[in-house]
Amino acid sequence: MRVFVVSLLIVLFAGSVAMLAYSEARAPKTTKSPLVMNFDRLGQTEYTDNADDQAHTDNTDDAYTEADTQEQTTEAADEMLAENERLYNEAAGKGENVYLLNCADKERVTFAFAGDILLDDAYAMMFRYRSRGSDINDTFSAVLLERMRSADVFMLNNEFPFSRRGTPTEGKTFTFRANPDNIELYAQLGVDIVSLANNHAYDFGRDALLDTFTTLETAGIPYVGAGRDLNEAKKPVYFIANGMKIGIVSATQIERNAVPDTKEATTTSPGVLRCMDPSALLEVIAEAKASSDFVILYIHWGTESQEQTDWLQDKQAPIYAEAGVDLIIGDHPHCLQKLDVVSGVPVVYSLGNYWFNSKTQNTCLVEVGINKEGMEYFRFVPCIQEDCRTRHLEGAEKDAVLDYMRGLSPNVQIDNEGYVTFGR
Repeated sequence: MRVFVVSLLIVLFAGSVAMLAYSEARAPKTTKSPLVMNFDRLGQTEYTDNADDQAHTDNTDDAYTEADTQEQTTEAADEMLAENERLYNEAAGKGENVYLLNCADKERVTFAFAGDILLDDAYAMMFRYRSRGSDINDTFSAVLLERMRSADVFMLNNEFPFSRRGTPTEGKTFTFRANPDNIELYAQLGVDIVSLANNHAYDFGRDALLDTFTTLETAGIPYVGAGRDLNEAKKPVYFIANGMKIGIVSATQIERNAVPDTKEATTTSPGVLRCMDPSALLEVIAEAKASSDFVILYIHWGTESQEQTDWLQDKQAPIYAEAGVDLIIGDHPHCLQKLDVVSGVPVVYSLGNYWFNSKTQNTCLVEVGINKEGMEYFRFVPCIQEDCRTRHLEGAEKDAVLDYMRGLSPNVQIDNEGYVTFGR
């Protein structure tokens, strides 16, 4: 009997402990209340013993803290809006091409850059797009569409004129012209700005180039690198957001001859901004640098289908870096070229084709975050142009392109997610 009683007590005790442990485990987690300073008693710290008083004090403090935080957040947002408005009015007052951005993140402005695109119905990309039902979701992968659309600014190279007028340049092997209605694809892709500084903008002559300006302006899409005269062609485009002013400039080296098919803008005629001689572009960079927090150069250069940079790319990259640009983005070779750092400035020598022809080619989307300290991050997103579609790459395909870029780019580090460290 004594053994039974002892055993029963042990069981009851164990059960009580188990229930207590269970109750503790199920109880909501709380944090320790902070000490409460009582300034009526100078130099003394009072610990409140009464639970009700403590809870009331904690709730009051929480309410004050939340109110203070909300007020500070509102004040900071108001200050940011006021600064954005000041920067915008200042730029507009000087006649600059300036645009206000509404960024999802108030700490940074996100950019995405892609290479050449072609919207000419006479060539493979648009023909296949139409034959497949004109479905953008069948043309670009869903992840890629999301990346383009979610960037605060998405930029690519408009490698053709928008027009129904003009005649093709005599003797030129490839001449492009897109129906102005095709600009609706830019809205589907999330395009925010294009470069016209390339060797196909003038393929159908003066009138077609003028139609291109009108088409883009009607669609609300800024452009750089060309204009109705030299003054307009030299104008940077500025974006203002989060208390920052970011400038974009563009020019082309192509074609590299004394009498190019693609006409250079003059004081009285439309054309592109050329930079075989860098003088005019250096003037543009100086203007943008003087009034911007960050300057991006989007440049048409290099040799077609050559993965190695050429002599003029190598010669001019340091010139522009030392002139004050903060990031150089290149295109024209129709293939990927190296990532590098020149005089402390990140350089993408060629983005490659993005959605341009029927070839199967590796390409990319480049994502950049900019804050008040400068470039916060740079990400190389491996993609492929294949069967007249463009998609981002995953798994072994992604790793292969990243390894390829590492081989091309010995002066930078590229991690497994494509984030690039440029160093100095």
